Amino acid sequence: MRFIHTTLPQRVRFASGAAAAGVRAETERLGARRVMVIAADAERALADEITADLPVALRHHEVAMHVPVELAERARAAATDHQADAIVSVGGGSTTGLAKAIALTTGLPIIAVPTTYAGSEATDVWGLTENAVKTTGRDPRVLPAAIVYDPSLTLTLPADLSVASGLNALAHCVDSLWAPQSDPINAALAAEGVRALNAGLPEVAEDPSGVDGREHALYGAYLAAAAFASAGSGLHHKICHVLGGMYDLPHAQTHAVVLPYVLAFNAPNAPGADRRLAAAFGADTALAGLQALRARLNAPAALRDYGLAESDLPAAVEAILEAVPESNPTPATEDNLAALLRAAWEGSEPA
Repeated sequence: MRFIHTTLPQRVRFASGAAAAGVRAETERLGARRVMVIAADAERALADEITADLPVALRHHEVAMHVPVELAERARAAATDHQADAIVSVGGGSTTGLAKAIALTTGLPIIAVPTTYAGSEATDVWGLTENAVKTTGRDPRVLPAAIVYDPSLTLTLPADLSVASGLNALAHCVDSLWAPQSDPINAALAAEGVRALNAGLPEVAEDPSGVDGREHALYGAYLAAAAFASAGSGLHHKICHVLGGMYDLPHAQTHAVVLPYVLAFNAPNAPGADRRLAAAFGADTALAGLQALRARLNAPAALRDYGLAESDLPAAVEAILEAVPESNPTPATEDNLAALLRAAWEGSEPA
């Protein structure tokens, strides 16, 4: 056994109903005196409540999927104009992504308060979109200094969005098993993440007002993101980043749709990963376990349901082919990627 594993330096708080106290403690620990609070309009009231006791210098509510460059530039200018010395982000992956875009050029520390299962808060990965191309990179400056997890904050996330966001987290687990820097520690985190998500997401779907399922799902989402942060982006994330950047598809739903097709594509040439995932699902195979979960969740099924046109497929395949990691278990060709993407577009049975 030979590997190199990187554990990212980050403080994690996890407690239901304790977001405000946790954020206040982390702000004091950083010594911040002029906090920039980022939250989309939908989370504005929640963010105001959580940050009521903080020394807030400005509140910023212009948030968009895939972090357009022009939006990031406006947010960076606002942070500089108000002499912010820390950022508190309250929301999902788009909100965290904007905070990261600011930190990338300013070095401001981030306290992330997630309200979805996106996982961006646990990685040093940033993403920006310009001219329909999404560019991602890694930089220690964008890793939040602290995460404040409060499962009760996800109670307002509708069940269908919870399902999509949770399957996005599950995709982090799956991709971590064959991403460029995959290793046994990532695999252990990913397997436990799958187990927790497989237990928690059906509870969330069946009882959206219950906290137990939300706790399991959020715990699993963190493990998934921690594994992904070390392992890097595999084929699944390369596909979804291309589709999101080129066609502005909804992030979580795109991940939820594409995941079983990538798993079916790679599992035959990654038997160790297949066995580990199958065990975490409690199923005979990884794909059978994933499909059983998706059936319980009534998961998103087809890319054409989310705005991808059939005429978009050839250009998407060409862009994806250029981004496929060399470590991918199944060699990618124009033909087999085209078949994968068409099946995902149609929502046909993955095979």
